[in-house]
Amino acid sequence: MSILNQRGIFLQLLAPSVVNPREAQVSMQLARKESGWDPVNQKPTEALVDSVYVTAISSDGGRSFNIKAVKSDVDGDGDIDSDDKEKLLTLAKAYSGIVNP
Repeated sequence: MSILNQRGIFLQLLAPSVVNPREAQVSMQLARKESGWDPVNQKPTEALVDSVYVTAISSDGGRSFNIKAVKSDVDGDGDIDSDDKEKLLTLAKAYSGIVNP
């Protein structure tokens, strides 16, 4: 996130489980940065607000992912639907294919 863009996505590719070595999990946090002022220390502050957490799971090494439920309008069109889920699945698949993030 920068001064010009107050939105951010944090991604983490989790290690496969011992039970299923072909499993891939991508943990996603979508958030907005809010700037403020700490009057006690006389310093500017920054906090992440409106965070949404989603985990996408793949059992085929990252070729396809599944998300149980999407509870937030991530594409900003005013409704929570399959388009939101599809965008998150596409993001998880793309991120799992990056070798050196």
